[in-house]
Amino acid sequence: MFPELDQVAEIVIKAANEELVPRFAEVARTHKTDGSIVTAADIAMQDVVRRELAKRWPEYGFLGEEMKEVDQQASWDNPGNGIWCLDPLDGTSNFATGIPFFSVSLALIVGGDPVLGIVLDPMRNECFMAERGNGAWLNGARLTADIPHVPLRRSIAVVDFKRLPDDLAARLGAEPPYGSQRNFGSSALDWCWLAADRYQVYVHGGQKLWDFAAGSLIFEEAGGQAMTLGGECVYCGDFEPRSVVAALDSHTFEEWWDWISANEAP
Repeated sequence: MFPELDQVAEIVIKAANEELVPRFAEVARTHKTDGSIVTAADIAMQDVVRRELAKRWPEYGFLGEEMKEVDQQASWDNPGNGIWCLDPLDGTSNFATGIPFFSVSLALIVGGDPVLGIVLDPMRNECFMAERGNGAWLNGARLTADIPHVPLRRSIAVVDFKRLPDDLAARLGAEPPYGSQRNFGSSALDWCWLAADRYQVYVHGGQKLWDFAAGSLIFEEAGGQAMTLGGECVYCGDFEPRSVVAALDSHTFEEWWDWISANEAP
């Protein structure tokens, strides 16, 4: 469907090595109106990737996290042949404070659906990629859900407590059904590490489109299962934040979803 996938990855990798890696832990930070952090690296990365994509594929529009909200909405409402959706630096707080867990997330959305996704971890030289209907890869090695089953009680979970409903967060804190839990700070990489079976279950209370467009496609193409806390598909072709309940192994997902849904308020 998109034979130039490797060329897209090259654009992202080159930009990250030039704009992000040299600035790691050495940039000033400011806060946006919603309280989130933004740095010069976010802006520079977005500008470079947007320019290079437009040179190669002028037929596609562009939506980036660091655009003004009115421009984001305008891009979403008028996608034309398709639209690139970019988070130039997912995990800015980690990046600015010297924690080496952040990523670049890029998806191409055509006809309302992500058709390719790239998530780059420049600190580990790991590039996760997927193309709808053709699979997902990590540095060229195919990702698959053909893995040994790990029971929920022994699973490692990634849990973003801050964005969960209070009752669910309290239940998870008091009676966790899994073996242990983490929270790393980059939603796009969370999806990819789950796809790579580095942990087994995931729950997040609300991600924006650029946080999950690429990562959820990679995870889906690796064979994983996900839905929102309300039981809907995570990507539904709109611009609204979405919650996530996910697991790579189908049996673990069933256990995880049964526990989540049984403990949710009516």
